[in-house]
Amino acid sequence: MKKGLKFFLKWILALFILLNMVVFFHAYKFTHFYNTGEIEIKAAAAKTGWEKTKELLFGINAVKQFNTKPDTVFSAQYFKTKSGLKLEAWILEVDSALGTVALFHGHGGKKSSLLNEAAEFRKLGYNTILLDFRAHGNSEGNTCTIGYKEVEDVKLVYDYLISKGEKNIVLYGVSLGAATISKAIHDYALQPSKVILDMPFAELSTAVTGRLKLMKLPPHPLGTMLCFWGGVQNGFWAFNHKPYEYVRSINCPVLLQRGLNDPRVTQEETNKIYANIYSPKRMVLYKNSAHESLCNKENEKWVAAVQAFLQ
Repeated sequence: MKKGLKFFLKWILALFILLNMVVFFHAYKFTHFYNTGEIEIKAAAAKTGWEKTKELLFGINAVKQFNTKPDTVFSAQYFKTKSGLKLEAWILEVDSALGTVALFHGHGGKKSSLLNEAAEFRKLGYNTILLDFRAHGNSEGNTCTIGYKEVEDVKLVYDYLISKGEKNIVLYGVSLGAATISKAIHDYALQPSKVILDMPFAELSTAVTGRLKLMKLPPHPLGTMLCFWGGVQNGFWAFNHKPYEYVRSINCPVLLQRGLNDPRVTQEETNKIYANIYSPKRMVLYKNSAHESLCNKENEKWVAAVQAFLQ
């Protein structure tokens, strides 16, 4: 009886260790983006059975996305992080600007994915600056901490605008970008004029479980394990990464937006964030949108909501 129990416990321990090893590799791939040409990315149909098995065991490789240049005049601006990473931003200006909108993209994205949003802001009379977060687009680095260390990236852009004498700074972010803006305001006591948050996650643990659901994988206990190992690999306690708490530090008007078909960020999460915003606030929901560009999906409604908020 005792031998049988010991054998059973050994198998449980072995499975637990094996599962943690698998999750450890997945956490790394979730926060790591390779440079273009560094690895080969194949279409699903071209992958062999062994290659699919490796992805199941060790995670899916991701490459930095290519930026599509604007079809209008722009200038490049570069920033350097404390760790020496070079970040690239684009500046697109208008005559007699009312202020400047700084735009921040989502996880795995790129600054050019927000060119349509930037164009709408310029129509409303604002200069725009779009940044590639570290490990994204044309910026250096390969590790993304899902907003934890990227707060420095937001601050670099904000400080640059302040140094140029800009008095009316609007911070706009999508998903990861929105969550990072919230943390940057909390960590550095930034004082923007207004903030627009599209689809921010309430806390990192829920963002991870949302991604697992999209991948049709069991969110529990994998979500908890991914959070743990992702934080360990990147030097922070991931369970304390909570944008719904960071937004309490915002003391300017906030526009919070979400698509009602969003499979990643739930309405409960959005309500939690909204409840913790203590400054003047407004929530706008989009019935035909998922976790995607609300500007592209429901353009007229998005423009009307943003215009009313900025005015």
